[in-house]
Amino acid sequence: MSYPHPFDPITAAEIQLVVQILQKNFPNVPLRYKRVDIQEPIKKEVIPYIEAERLSKPLPEKPSRLLYALFHRLDDGSFYKALFNADKKTIIYAKQLPKHVQGPIDLDEMEEIEKLCLEHPAVKDEIAKMKLPPGVTVCTKPWMYGTDTAEENRRLFQCYLYVIEIDHPENNHYSVPCRFSPVFDGVSHELIRIEYLPTGLDHSVVETQPWKPVKTVQYAHALLDEPVRQDLKPYIAQQPQGASFSTEGNLVSWQKWKFRVGFNSREGLVIHNVTYDGRNTFYRLSLSEMTVPYGDPRAPYHRKQAFDMGDVGFGITANQLSLGCDCLGVIKYFGGHTVNSTGEPVRLENVICLHEQDNGLQHKHVNYRTNTATVVRNRQLVVQMICTFANYEYIFAFIFDQAANIELEVRATGILSTTPFDNENGETLPWSTNVGPGVAAPNHQHLWSLRIDPAIDGFKNTVFYEDSVPLPVSQDNPYGVGYVAEKTVLRTSGTADTSVDRNRVFKICNQDVTNPLTHKPVAYKIHTVPSQMLLAHPSTFGYQRAGFATKPIWVTKYDDGELYAAGEFTNQSTSSEGVDVWVARKDHIENEDVVLWHTFGLTHNPRPEDFPVMPHEKISVMLKPDGFFTKNPALDVPASTQSFNQSVLHQEPAPQQDCCSGSGGSGNLKAKFFRRID
Repeated sequence: MSYPHPFDPITAAEIQLVVQILQKNFPNVPLRYKRVDIQEPIKKEVIPYIEAERLSKPLPEKPSRLLYALFHRLDDGSFYKALFNADKKTIIYAKQLPKHVQGPIDLDEMEEIEKLCLEHPAVKDEIAKMKLPPGVTVCTKPWMYGTDTAEENRRLFQCYLYVIEIDHPENNHYSVPCRFSPVFDGVSHELIRIEYLPTGLDHSVVETQPWKPVKTVQYAHALLDEPVRQDLKPYIAQQPQGASFSTEGNLVSWQKWKFRVGFNSREGLVIHNVTYDGRNTFYRLSLSEMTVPYGDPRAPYHRKQAFDMGDVGFGITANQLSLGCDCLGVIKYFGGHTVNSTGEPVRLENVICLHEQDNGLQHKHVNYRTNTATVVRNRQLVVQMICTFANYEYIFAFIFDQAANIELEVRATGILSTTPFDNENGETLPWSTNVGPGVAAPNHQHLWSLRIDPAIDGFKNTVFYEDSVPLPVSQDNPYGVGYVAEKTVLRTSGTADTSVDRNRVFKICNQDVTNPLTHKPVAYKIHTVPSQMLLAHPSTFGYQRAGFATKPIWVTKYDDGELYAAGEFTNQSTSSEGVDVWVARKDHIENEDVVLWHTFGLTHNPRPEDFPVMPHEKISVMLKPDGFFTKNPALDVPASTQSFNQSVLHQEPAPQQDCCSGSGGSGNLKAKFFRRID
């Protein structure tokens, strides 16, 4: 089987190949497929290939194209992982995983559990106790069960139920949560129990009572009480000459940048093989995991913790984007493939969008002597994906600019996960916020892990950090104003903390390449996001299974099998098998092939303004060259001019003046601020 490039996403034909091989190896055994996807190429095998590409040399033989599958045997419930060689059309291994390992949740499974829950006689009986009026119904949202005991090996789902007050497909059922929650076995389909939810100020619960009607807080335009604003005029992003980027398959070229756009069912968007002006910068960039632990201490909410990548997957929940809605301008879309539970390929169209945007000024200076402005605008290239995890949406974008910076921007929006609460008399909870009548939104955290696999002018790199510290008053610092940057090299795999007080900056350098101006190794620095780490107590399963979320910086020696910060299997896990385990090896990491993992996030204590749909919360991590160049790499970007940008005055009939590159950028600065004696 041929394929265009080692980093290209899996194809429908490759999924079919895997399924055919498994059917031959498991004859007459029904299988349920969880994932079929590419296995990252072995790094030492693919580097000669991509280096030959970069240097325009004859290409060596491509590395082996590897694929993997996660699947259940339906005859005995056992869970397997298999690895395949796509070129040889052979299976390398198929191994049964330990009984306590649960595979990820597939979308078909979610629908099956929803149907199972709502059709179960015991659940119907419980709904009947609510005495809902005609036309009012109930829906459910199954959650990953979480963990509160190491002895539980069943595949469980916690079903939260909601009242549908209005017969409309966009009705906001999260505004009216029910007061009981069934737990089902996802394999046997057995109802394990019905749990009653606390609705007061303590842990106490009561059995289901008749429903007290409340007004649903709606977000869909068709259901709003208030009229839509009428004073918003179109804002149209136009590029009459087309986009400045070009693509060849999944290879993107733009403003000295080249990289490959990848996609898989777990991580979704992946950036491979990033070069700037022909120089290596990063081998692979991706979000490797996220966890969302909730802060309501009452059962069953103490188990409420999602690992959205490991439990489900960014890729399989990726939105299929629409022109004029999710991305503006001249858009290039990338699609992908995943597999359904029966082994059929599923084509996902338009899951990644590529477009340019203007982000204000890149740089500007006004020469006060001549009153001449040098102005360059900041054109950016955005690679974006949006995922919907039931109630929440996450918007992920890798943003490249002309000054060789790369930004990962994350936005959280969507709908808060809610709980029932008797708040009609003004009651409040210390761990939740009232967001509507009879409904509260609990405190929670969103914690992501950015996996940075660097290639700073080569594949042997070193991580260090610099603290800005004051010099003591001395003969060399008699006025007490001096400060320096103290450098600490990380020589063995481990962790490090961020420090706002010390302006701590983490850098990745190549000790074998020296900047001729600074006489220091070429480097990129990381603008980290100072974030509160995991708040759960260290004794809890929520803490123990999310080790990556306890420290902001982790550095490991590269290993082909170490891609996911919390380990490969997170669904109902009881401990971490990720970065916190890997750093304990204390590998030597100075001038080695290293990986830096940055944990960052949001501690989200909801506001009423976050409901019924949340204005986005935005955070970003920046990768910036630091001594990688000898001067500003964006100097050659053309000056910003009115003839190029074609702006118009707002209701101003007077002739326009080119104020960008000519005179008068800030008025007559010399006359205003300076008096010279010539």
